[in-house]
Amino acid sequence: MSSEWYGGAYFLALFGTPLKTIKSWSFSRLLDFEACKYRAKLKYLDRVPEPDRPLPPGKTEHANDRGTRVHTAAELYVQGGVELVPELYNYKVHLDTIRDLYKAGRVSLEGEWAFDAQWNVTAWKSYSAWCRMKLDAFVNVDDVSGRVIDYKTGRKHGNEVKHTEQGQLYQLAAFLKYPQLESLSVEFWYTDQPVDQLYSVSYTREQGTRYIDKFTRRAEQLTTATEFPPNPNAHSCRWCPYLNNACEFGVSSDILKAAKSPFIQKTKRKKATGMAALFEKRE
Repeated sequence: MSSEWYGGAYFLALFGTPLKTIKSWSFSRLLDFEACKYRAKLKYLDRVPEPDRPLPPGKTEHANDRGTRVHTAAELYVQGGVELVPELYNYKVHLDTIRDLYKAGRVSLEGEWAFDAQWNVTAWKSYSAWCRMKLDAFVNVDDVSGRVIDYKTGRKHGNEVKHTEQGQLYQLAAFLKYPQLESLSVEFWYTDQPVDQLYSVSYTREQGTRYIDKFTRRAEQLTTATEFPPNPNAHSCRWCPYLNNACEFGVSSDILKAAKSPFIQKTKRKKATGMAALFEKRE
C-alpha cells in the first residue's frame, strides 16, 4: 500500500484515509495552536518529547514545575492535614475559607470536566470528549450561584487577556455543566502578588453562554486543521521547547534578545493593559 506524509499527518493514499487531526482541545492546547500550528503538530500529533532545559540562572526549578507544586500544595491544604507553603501565605485567609467550605461539601477540587462537540457533558476519558479542562476549585455558593477559582503563580501584568479568555471558557463550562446556575464569578488568585491583585469577573447565565459560538469557532479551527504551517516570530518562539531542536523554522537568538529589550517589553505591557481594559468594558 502506498502512503504519503502531508501536513504532519500520515494517511493511506490507497484507501483515502482522512488526514490526522487534533481531535480534542483544552485552553492551553488552543493557545499553542493559535501561536504556532507547527508547534501544535509536533506536540499533539507527532508527540515529540520536549528536551531537557537548563534551569534559569539563580533558580532551583522551572516556572511550570513550580506552578504545579504550588497548585498541589493549595489542593492539599484545602483538603486538610498539611501546612501552608510559603508561596501561599498571601492567600491564607482565602484558602482557610475555601477549606471550611470544602469540609461542608460545597467545594470540588481539580475537577476534570469534559464536553463533546455539541457541548454536552461527557466523561473525561470518553472517546467523544472534545473539550477538556481542569478547574482548581469550584464553589457551590448556593443552589443558583457558584465560584470558579484558578490559582496563578508568576506575573499578572502582561497575562490579562489570556487569563480573561481562560475565565470566559471556564464560566461557560460551568453554566453548561450546572444548568440550575443563574450567576457565576471567576476568580484568579495571583499567589505571588498581594491579595489585592485578585482578579474577579461576574457573569449572569445570559452573559456567560454568549461565548459558546466564539469558542466553538476557535476550537473547530484547531480540531479540523490538516495543515500546520510554522509561524516563526520572536513572541511565539521565545518559550517554544522545540526551538533549535525539533523545529527548523525558529527565529534566531539575536531576534529573541531584541524582543527582550526594555522598549519592546514596555510596549507589550501597554498593549496588554489596554486590551484587558477593553475586555472588562465588554463584560
